[in-house]
Amino acid sequence: MLRLFYTVSLYFLTPFLLLRTLLRAIRASQHGNRWYQRFGFIPKIPSHRQVVWIHCVSVGETLAAVPLIKKIQTDYPDRILVVTTTTLTGSERVKSIFSDDVYHVYAPYDLPYAVRRFLKQTHPSLVIIMETELWPNMIHYCSHANIPVVVANARMSSKSLKGYKRFSSFTVSMLKKISYVIAQYDNDGKNFLELGLPESKLMIAGNIKFDSSLESDLVNKASKLKAEWSDVGQRKIFLAASTHFGEDEIILEAYKQIKISHPELLLIIVPRHPERFNSVANLFSRHKLSFVRRSNNPKITINDQILLGDTMGELMLFYGLCDVTFVGGSLVPVGGHSLIEPAIWGAPIISGPFLHNFLDVSKLLKNVEGMAICKDSISIAETVSEILKDANKSKRMGNAAKLIADSNRGALEKITKIIDSEILSQ
Repeated sequence: MLRLFYTVSLYFLTPFLLLRTLLRAIRASQHGNRWYQRFGFIPKIPSHRQVVWIHCVSVGETLAAVPLIKKIQTDYPDRILVVTTTTLTGSERVKSIFSDDVYHVYAPYDLPYAVRRFLKQTHPSLVIIMETELWPNMIHYCSHANIPVVVANARMSSKSLKGYKRFSSFTVSMLKKISYVIAQYDNDGKNFLELGLPESKLMIAGNIKFDSSLESDLVNKASKLKAEWSDVGQRKIFLAASTHFGEDEIILEAYKQIKISHPELLLIIVPRHPERFNSVANLFSRHKLSFVRRSNNPKITINDQILLGDTMGELMLFYGLCDVTFVGGSLVPVGGHSLIEPAIWGAPIISGPFLHNFLDVSKLLKNVEGMAICKDSISIAETVSEILKDANKSKRMGNAAKLIADSNRGALEKITKIIDSEILSQ
């Protein structure tokens, strides 16, 4: 009954969804010729090969899916992999990593006709949802068609738990239709069980992002750019990654303080959302700070104070060339962003106090002093200055972060066993 009410509500919202989608298409030309995919209008996939549908919301989920996608491609080269996202940034990341090796389209809205049309065009034999993107109609129609649904690298924060519990009977019905939930940590698993997931459908595997590997081409590119941008070690590089509105100003205030003792410091700021690139550039101008845009492929000189990371898919590269990094979404109550990528590189990590989306990983890093928590521009300036001044402290933090990254691998193997059982049963 609740799913019917939910669906009727969505139908009433359809005109607004259509308008929103068209407006996005107008603003972003990359969306322009594909907006209709959100309503299930996609080319039909040849039915002579089995299809695995992997759904990622945006960049974070896409990065988490990379090791799994590559593993399936290696173990099951005859499968067609359909990878869906809901955001432009996620789409760009899929295309930059996999090019034409996977079939990428935008995910359908959770409208019955859109979901049914999508399933009819793709005929998946298995659906893998990355992290936690639980859409009732999507799961219902997959179950109705006897398509196994696996939620991989699943998260369920206390905040999300409260939201789902408001519709407990609805949530229980949805969870019963899922084949497996492969959760990251014990707390995630407990929260899923509290929502009504049968214990037989739960597995704890850890975070699959720890299984990401650094490709030699990426390592070489990072080394080359670091030598160039640091003026062969004469300049230190401070990266502010995935910043949100309200954080850039704090980082700039910290940067001005740090420059008193490190006047040569190069700051790289990478806003989380592309639509903020221009407003952040305007902020630099208001602060009378000289900057260049990465999208212009500039030759950075000692006179350039800031590099604006206004390109897609290069954050992992920037983590590999910085001397210290701040990970955004944590000075404002967003809940933080993934700390695993800088840890894999062995970069000293700084974060704000808002980390409720990454409590387990942040706890691991804090326990070994691989990460420092700062609450404002003053504490950021003090911590960054100390790391830049003290090579031993920088090395200790970086090594500790990398130790956590290296010692927490293994989720991919556990997830793959479940995926294998579902694929091999076809």
